[in-house]
Amino acid sequence: MADWQRYGELSKQRLDRAILTFFQHLRKSYVGDQAMHSSKLYARLSELLGLHDHLLLLDFFVRKIATNLKCYTVSEEVIDHTLSLFLELASGYVTGKLLLKLDTIKFIVAHHNREHFPFLEEYSCSKSRTTFYYTIGWLIFMDDSPVLFKSSMAPLQKVFITLESTPDAMFRTDTVKYALIGLMRDLRGIAMATNSRRTYGFLFDWIYPAHMPIVLRGISHWADKPEVTTPLLKFMAEFVLNKAQRVTFDTSSPNGILLFREVSKLLVAYGSRILSLSKATDIYAFKYKGIWISLTILSRALSGNYVNFGVFELYGDRSLADVLDIALKMALSIPLADILAYRKLTRAYFAFLEVIFNSHIVFVLNLHTSAFMHIVSSLESGLKGLDVGISSQCASAIDNLAAFYFLNITMGEAPTSPAAINLASHIAECPSLLPEILKTLFEIVLFEDCGNQWNLSRPMLSLILISEQMYSGLKAHILASQPVDQHQRLALCFDKLMTDVVRSLDSKNRDKFTQNLTIFRHDFRVK
Repeated sequence: MADWQRYGELSKQRLDRAILTFFQHLRKSYVGDQAMHSSKLYARLSELLGLHDHLLLLDFFVRKIATNLKCYTVSEEVIDHTLSLFLELASGYVTGKLLLKLDTIKFIVAHHNREHFPFLEEYSCSKSRTTFYYTIGWLIFMDDSPVLFKSSMAPLQKVFITLESTPDAMFRTDTVKYALIGLMRDLRGIAMATNSRRTYGFLFDWIYPAHMPIVLRGISHWADKPEVTTPLLKFMAEFVLNKAQRVTFDTSSPNGILLFREVSKLLVAYGSRILSLSKATDIYAFKYKGIWISLTILSRALSGNYVNFGVFELYGDRSLADVLDIALKMALSIPLADILAYRKLTRAYFAFLEVIFNSHIVFVLNLHTSAFMHIVSSLESGLKGLDVGISSQCASAIDNLAAFYFLNITMGEAPTSPAAINLASHIAECPSLLPEILKTLFEIVLFEDCGNQWNLSRPMLSLILISEQMYSGLKAHILASQPVDQHQRLALCFDKLMTDVVRSLDSKNRDKFTQNLTIFRHDFRVK
C-alpha cells in the first residue's frame, strides 16, 4: 500500500491523534514559557533521538505538524487537532519566538498554498483554514516586519488577482465560489491575528483600497448563497472590530471614515438583496444568520470609536443613514419570537439596539410610530429574558430613551427639536408604553433574583422622573397586588426609595437612587 493511502485509514488517524495529544502534554511541561529546561528528560531524549534541547524538540513537533497538514486532505478531526497544537505553539511568547528560527516554519509562512497543503483545497475542511491562517498571521506579526507581511501574503495576493480579473459573466461559477469562500476564511484568520495598531495597519493598507472591491463584488453576486456570504460577512465582522485599540488611525487620516463607508456599501448591498429573496426551507441558514452577522458588523463599526459620524451629515454623505435604514429593515423583517428563539440572533439584535439608542437615538425617534413601538416593546421582552447581559443592554437602551424624554420633553417647556417632537408623538399614540416598562423593571427587582440590579436601576430613575403621575400609579398597582395588612409598611418603603433623590440625572443623584433601591428591595421582601 502506498504511504499516502495509509492516511485515509481510521487506525492511522487514531494513532496520529494520540501522538498529537502526547505532544500537547509534553509541550506544557518541557517546551516553552513554563518549561523545565534542565529536566532529565532531555538527557534521555539526547541518548535516544539526539534531541538535547527544547528547540530541537520543538522542531520535531513542527515537522510532524507539517507532515500532517501535507498528507491529510479529508480528515477534518486530525487537521483540526494538528492546527490546535500548531496554534498552542505559535501563541506562546517563548515558543512563538523559537518557531521563527525553524526552517520548517519559514517554509510554511512562505508557501501556505494548496500545492503544499492539499487540505486547503478540500471544501469539507474549509473551516480549518481560519485557524491555519490565524496561526500563520500570529507568527508573521510576531516578527513585526512589513516586508515579511507583504511577502507572506503572496499566495493570497494571487487569489485576489485571479478573482479581480474574472469577468462578471463568469463570477457565478463553482471555481469562483470556492476561491471566495477560502479567501474570506483565510483573511479572517489573518485579521484575528492583528492585535496592535501597527499590525492592523499592515493588513488594512494591503486590502484597502486595492482589494476591497472584490468583497463588495462577492456579496453582490452571491447574496443568495449563505455558504459564500457567511465567511465573507464574518471576515468583515473581524476586520471592523476595534479590539485592543488596533483600529486607530492618525488624526489627519480619513481611513476610519473610509472603512465605515465600505461597511455601509457592503451591508446595503447584502441587505437589499436578502430582503427581496423568497423564503427558504431553512430560514435561519438562509436569512437569519446573515442578518445577525450584519448587525454585528454594524454594531462593531458604530462603537469602534474610529469614525466621526457627524462628517456624513455635514457633507451630505448618505452612508450612515442608508446603512442604519437597511439594518433596521433587516431586524424588523424577523418576527420577535424568532429573534428570541435563536441565541446568536438574540445577542446581535440587542447589542445593535444598545448601540443605536446610545449613539444614534435620533435615527430611532425619526422612525414611523409602529416601528418605534415594536423596537421599544422588544427591549421590554429582552429585560424579561434570563440572560443578564442582554437584560443589561436593554436597560441601557431604555435609559437612553427615558433620559432623552426627561431632558427634552419633561424638563423643556415644549419639545423643539424634530426628534423630541417625534418622541412626544410616539408616546401620545401609546401612553401605556413607558409605564409598562417601569412596571416590568420594578417586578424584576422586587420579585426575581436579578444579578444586574445596578444596570436596572439606571432606567428606573429616568422613567420615574419623567412623570410623578406614572410613578404614583405604579405604586398603587404594586400595593394593590400585596396583602392588605402589608400596605402601610410597603408604602413606607416606597417613600424611602425617593429619600434625598432630586429631579436630576447627574451621576451623584443616580448613585443615590441605586443605593436607596438596594435598601428598598431588601425591606420590601422582608416578610
